[in-house]
Amino acid sequence: MGTLSVFLDVPLVKIPLDVYREDPHPQKVMLGHEGCQTDTGEAWIPPVVQRILLQISQDPTLDHEYLPTLGIYEYTRAATELAIGKESRALLENRVGSVQTVGGTGALWLGAEFLYRWYQPRLSAPTIVFIAKPQRDSIGSIFQVAGFADIRPYYYWNSAKLTVDVEEFLQTLKRAPPCSIVFLHAPEEIGLKPHEWERVAASMQKKQLFPFFSIENQGLASGNLDKDAWALRHFVEKGFELLCAQSFSKTFGLYDELVGNLIVVTKNNETLIRIHSQLERQIQTMWGCPGSLGARVIATVLNSPALLYEWKLSLRMVVERIMLIREKLKEKLRILGTPGSWEHLTAQSGMCSFIGLRSSQVEFLMKHKHIYLFENMQINICSINSKNLDYVARSIHESVI
Repeated sequence: MGTLSVFLDVPLVKIPLDVYREDPHPQKVMLGHEGCQTDTGEAWIPPVVQRILLQISQDPTLDHEYLPTLGIYEYTRAATELAIGKESRALLENRVGSVQTVGGTGALWLGAEFLYRWYQPRLSAPTIVFIAKPQRDSIGSIFQVAGFADIRPYYYWNSAKLTVDVEEFLQTLKRAPPCSIVFLHAPEEIGLKPHEWERVAASMQKKQLFPFFSIENQGLASGNLDKDAWALRHFVEKGFELLCAQSFSKTFGLYDELVGNLIVVTKNNETLIRIHSQLERQIQTMWGCPGSLGARVIATVLNSPALLYEWKLSLRMVVERIMLIREKLKEKLRILGTPGSWEHLTAQSGMCSFIGLRSSQVEFLMKHKHIYLFENMQINICSINSKNLDYVARSIHESVI
């Protein structure tokens, strides 16, 4: 008779969010929230999304049949156009496709498993995957479970100088074995300028490296959807074959709907058709078909000029709030006389930010101030609000002095 007792030695793992929830301290602060929050600490949902959710719930024409395996076409088409642009030559040449996934994580997993099965350019050696150091542990585990054994880090952030270091990034690419996979997480927030992305693309093209993009916060970095997608579009224009995992949880406030999209860009339509058939088989063994509600909401917004405009305005308002929080936190630290330069807080953009603290200082915040961060030393700027700003600033100051 089988027993689960053999699993009793499996270690208990607690993530910072679990520790935060169990912490009874009245002033505890979680700076590692995954989502976008309002000033009251609640999940941010664009007003247009709230209206559409009500409309869909009252629509008598909708049924509850299973969706096609690859998802709602109106959603995947609009989502893909949002990322690579409606006028993309690759789209016009019918060599871009996409499939609806169960969240951005589902898109990552689907893409990683597909690459492990079918991307084997160096038959004499296993394919190597490069992942940015801040995301290597979390995202690397997805590639590891998919089958990849050789997962290496690259660095784009200089923790000593507190600035983006494109030269270090480029050196890693130059040393990378040909045909390696390079995972480019949230390029809209990495902080590289267009001319620096051009250098990255040129280096990857020279070494025949395969780009796997992950777009999580398009529109929440600069407030401009096109600007935030510049890096991805540049790679497509340069003729790269690539994968791109999209997530809409934060930009639409649909955290519980798990709506993602996996974009495939190939050299020709024949290759795209073959890849689609394999992805369809993979999906049938994973989740069968995706959910409908979140995808219907997003498709409704993206396919309506009026609703799209309203959604864009909501994104810009969030970005303005993020920029204001960055400025206020920097100013608070300046007034407190906190040692060091804090210019990096406003030099970065987007929801996530390298805070510039050492591991011992982060440990101090958790143990003595009940402030919890991401394990990669980043914080979610949206987690700071008018109620906890002073406490966070004073706590950072005390951790440094």
